[in-house]
Parts: sequence; C-alpha cells; structure tokens
Amino acid sequence: MSQPRRTAAARPIPPAASGIVLAGGRARRFGGDKLGALVDGRPLLHRSVEAVAGVCREVLIVLAPDAPEPDLPVGLAVPLRFVRDPEPFGGPLVGIAAALAQAREPVALVAGGDMPWLEYDVLALLVRELEASGCELAALVSGDRPEQLPIAVRVAAAREAAERLVGAGERRITVLLRETRTRLVEEAAWRRFDRGGRSLQDVDRPSDLADGGPGERLR
Repeated sequence: MSQPRRTAAARPIPPAASGIVLAGGRARRFGGDKLGALVDGRPLLHRSVEAVAGVCREVLIVLAPDAPEPDLPVGLAVPLRFVRDPEPFGGPLVGIAAALAQAREPVALVAGGDMPWLEYDVLALLVRELEASGCELAALVSGDRPEQLPIAVRVAAAREAAERLVGAGERRITVLLRETRTRLVEEAAWRRFDRGGRSLQDVDRPSDLADGGPGERLR
C-alpha cells in the first residue's frame, strides 16, 4: 500500500520546476471521457494536476488542437495553463516538446493526465535526483528498465532533444531517454515512498479504475 498523500500545509515551497501534464490522447480504449472519470470522487485529470502542482511552480496541461478545455481543480497555489499540441494526436513526444517551449522554469516534471495515483514524494524525489545529478533527465527504474512517465527534465536540453527527434519523425518518449544524459532512480529508492508502485500506473480502460490495476504504459 502506498503511503498517504501529504497535505498542502506539510509540503515545502516548490522547487524551480514547471509541471507538464499530458492530456491530448485519443482515449480510444476507454470509450468515453477518460479524464473526467471519477477516482475517489474526483476527476481523474484533477488528481494528476493536483499531484504535479504540489511539486512545481506552474502546471501546463497539454491538449489536442481542437479539444475543449476541461474543468481544472480550483484553489491550487500555482498557476495552471493550457498548451495545444501542434498536431492532432501526434504522440507524447510532440506534446512534451510543445509544453517545454512554454515552460517558465529551468526544470520540468512530466506526467500523464491519466495517472491518478501519483505520489508527492516520488515526484519530489525525481526533481531532487535530477538537480543533484547534473543529468538532463531523471527517470524511475521498475524491474530492469526505466519508465517513461513520470520523468523530470532540464528544460533547455530536453526541448532541444525533443524538437530534434520530432523533426526526424520520432514520437516515443523512450527515444528521448536514450538521447539525453539520464539519471536512473533505482526502484529501491522510490519504492520507499510508494510501496505499491501506483505512481507508475495509468488508466487505459474503465476496468483499470474498477480494480485499481495498472494500465498499459507508453512504449
């Protein structure tokens, strides 16, 4: 079981980081308004945004070009902004590149809008590990491989790499990890804050909400 989320009063001042929440996918496998689906009484997207907002000084929510603006949580201590994908359903790397171009802080924390079980301490650990390492990207290791989300990146370096890869026709986050100097946060380190590993779980189908099980992760 993961440890309980901290209250806002218990959290320190956020580091100089922008939050990026990817919410521009098709949600074909869900068969409806996935980001508006309720998790413990709150919209799925709200939970992702709130978790990222607890670690960052701003949050950018990436939407498809013509998607309506969803309702967002109110009362957060940081500003929320929408960013539009430059092409419809172009893939996660396109959305990341678009958001990095508008990020105001030197570091960015990237997560999926369909990841409602993100743990504050895991996200904060990612940012700390990135800042301490001097690398361009920090990722969580699960088993024998790095996970694609959530990740922390240095905005300037990651933007250059993402734009170059997108220009070459690439759309996968895995390639961004290969093309940047990456700090791998070992599983034993982040599992101290999230024993069940739910920070890695996304929602693809309604059954993922019904049983709390993991969805398929981006590859």
